[in-house]
Amino acid sequence: MKKNMGSTDKIIRIAIAILIAILYFTNTISGTLAVVLGAFAVIFILTSFISFCPLYAPFGISTRKKI
Repeated sequence: MKKNMGSTDKIIRIAIAILIAILYFTNTISGTLAVVLGAFAVIFILTSFISFCPLYAPFGISTRKKI
């Protein structure tokens, strides 16, 4: 699995996941919306840590800087 995520992409995904967590724990979101957004948050965190987004691969997208 070739890494295809740059550092800016990772930071944005982690920030979104943190925002979703804050909204959940302050009871701003609940029910089905909370479950769906929670799943997205978990996916964002996992893809950030492994630096690979499976949706980028079929389209040949990479946010990593070319050296």
